[in-house]
Amino acid sequence: MGTLVVVLAAGGYATADAYDVVPGIVTLEPPVPDPLPFPTAPGAVEPTAVPRAVGDLDPQVPLPASDQVQALVDALVADPRLGPSVGVTVVDQLTGEVLAGSTPQVGRVPASTAKVLTGVAALTALDPDATLATRVVRVDDGTIALVGGGDMMLAAGAGDPTATHGRAGLADLAARTAAALALQGVTSVRLVVDDSLFTGPAVSPAWDPANVGEGFVAPVTALAVDVGRLRDGEYAPRSADPSLQAAKVFAERLAEVGVTVDGTPVRGAAGDGTELARVESAPVVDVVHYFLETSDNSITEVVSRLVALDAGLPPSFDGGTQAVLRQVGTLGVDVSGARLADASGLGDGSSLSPALLADVVRLTTDPAHPTLRDVAVGMPVGGLTGTLADRFTTSGARGLVRAKTGSLPHVTSLAGTVLDSQRRQLVFAVMADQTPDGGQWAPRQAIDGFVASLAGCGCR
Repeated sequence: MGTLVVVLAAGGYATADAYDVVPGIVTLEPPVPDPLPFPTAPGAVEPTAVPRAVGDLDPQVPLPASDQVQALVDALVADPRLGPSVGVTVVDQLTGEVLAGSTPQVGRVPASTAKVLTGVAALTALDPDATLATRVVRVDDGTIALVGGGDMMLAAGAGDPTATHGRAGLADLAARTAAALALQGVTSVRLVVDDSLFTGPAVSPAWDPANVGEGFVAPVTALAVDVGRLRDGEYAPRSADPSLQAAKVFAERLAEVGVTVDGTPVRGAAGDGTELARVESAPVVDVVHYFLETSDNSITEVVSRLVALDAGLPPSFDGGTQAVLRQVGTLGVDVSGARLADASGLGDGSSLSPALLADVVRLTTDPAHPTLRDVAVGMPVGGLTGTLADRFTTSGARGLVRAKTGSLPHVTSLAGTVLDSQRRQLVFAVMADQTPDGGQWAPRQAIDGFVASLAGCGCR
């Protein structure tokens, strides 16, 4: 009888096990399927070709007829809106053949078209991915130094990692500094600013002294908040001493995170002290894009000083202009006779020829110099971006023109590329440096009409 009970009990347990009521190895559930293969990482998949928005230019497309292009040039030179001193050249981008021109070898005032040379020099002499560090260094037990590395676009507050202007922020630098000081038990410091990276005058003798107050440029220093602006606005007045202004803002940010700054910040040497914190600017290539699109004079001058440092020249106005012309010359461009009073084109005394400007622009479109593509695409687009956003807006050339503008009193210039109606890319440079009274509107209309004619020209 006992044996029967054991057998029945065993059978009942097995039944319960089969139905997964009690623990055991018997089950009526279907077997667990084999696991799926481990998914392949997306990065390991061979990429497919990405369709291009714009195809290669067709070298079989005939060149525009030179006589028809020359007729357009002659009409432009005779236009009274440009005055008596006009230089023009039109060149085929693919072959380099000069299609038309008027005194293309004669030097004229370039205004901001000179910035194209600075951009080319920077992206061939410097690492395009390099950044500029603004650092805090411990000088002694009670002193820290704010050390400029060339970033004049610091944000007064937190930095924006997606921006070029304001990528690095003094609030971030203050928070990192405070954290480093807290580890040392320090809550009170003296602050000095070391802006010794650049040498020579901060304001060019070639500039109109009113330009700083009018907001066209800031004194060129190794660090600044918002390019030295004293209030919001593109042409807001600039600080006479952007470095000290930045140090005062930094002192305020330190106070907000619990670090007291004793006294007023002054200039001083950082020496070889221990680095406590740093923030980094946008890469050089983005900075070049910025000054080409916005035509920012101060940032262009900063970049020229970086080129000078790389060349072993003084990081000053003289060193910067020498370095820019020397670097452009190493790329095969004839710079004999070229003269730069500054790197931005703001000052009196610069002289470049339309032929030289066209050579430099064509270089930026040359596949043999891929790093220079960022200069070509960094220039404003007619009717769409930068200093050309409000030009070509109702023209058939809208979106087909990439060019650097140049504007000074009685000076109007434009240098860049345009696609003609057959999709032949043309390089052009127009320089007028004795325009009549009345401002920029009339000469710009004349030049824009000429470039629009090139865009619409079948010229066969």
